Amino acid sequence: MDPDQPSPAAMRRDYTERGALLETDLAATWSEQFARWFADALEYALPEPNAMIVATADPGGRPSARTVLLKDFDERGFVFFTNYTSRKGVEALTNPQLSLVFPWFGMQRQVIVGGSVAKVDRAETEAYFATRPRGSRLGAWASPQSTVVPDRAAIDAGLAAVTEHFGTDDEVPAPPHWGGLRVTPETVEFWQGRSNRMHDRLRYRRVGEGWIVERLAP
Repeated sequence: MDPDQPSPAAMRRDYTERGALLETDLAATWSEQFARWFADALEYALPEPNAMIVATADPGGRPSARTVLLKDFDERGFVFFTNYTSRKGVEALTNPQLSLVFPWFGMQRQVIVGGSVAKVDRAETEAYFATRPRGSRLGAWASPQSTVVPDRAAIDAGLAAVTEHFGTDDEVPAPPHWGGLRVTPETVEFWQGRSNRMHDRLRYRRVGEGWIVERLAP
């Protein structure tokens, strides 16, 4: 390691008091509380506040994680879109339990979700796909996501072939192997940074047909 660079072990930042997160502060439902914090993230002008880490695991339990963009949320859960044949798509549909993390570090907050995942209906996928820029729609057809390719030229050639195939017609339908995934939460934790690492962690947890709120130790 470069001796002029600080050691990661020495990097410490005490979170300033940006407010506590108390049980009395919470909304009645996790979806309402998430909407409040998401609105705060927008007002705070965080870069890509809808960016979230999606962690999946294969049938053998080997995990993988990546950052994707949230495209919708409501009381049913969180929706993102992907190539179903990609690593995350295959793992999510083969072992349909995953975790999401919204790393809103600029506000000293995180939201951590655990739950099950399933495909959204095809009409929802097609409606969203139609709103994507043409280049993104072509890219969904061109990329064999997560597979090994020989070089960048192969990627560019794939896009060129798809572009030629569809021509100038703006109608580029959603590929059959591409679509939405909805994460139905079993737990949703709201994490607020506090000084001295004594953070506030409040978790909504599904119990039967209802939900309870639990405080976790920092």
